Amino acid sequence: MITKDMTIQSILEHHEDIAPILMASGMHCLGCAMAHGETLEQACAVHGIDVDALVQQINDVLGE
Repeated sequence: MITKDMTIQSILEHHEDIAPILMASGMHCLGCAMAHGETLEQACAVHGIDVDALVQQINDVLGE
C-alpha cells in the first residue's frame, strides 16, 4: 500500500510501474535529486496535485 508519507524513491524502488501514473499526474522529473528525497505529499504540493486522489489511484492500480 502506498501512503502520502512515502518518498518518491521508495515508491519507485518497490513499484517501478507507478512511474507512468506519476508522470501523467504532472510529475515529470522523477529522476531529479529532489524528487528522490521528497515524500509523495511534498511532491504533490509542489505540483498542485491532490495527494489523496493520487494515492487512491495508485493503490487502485496496485490492487491494494
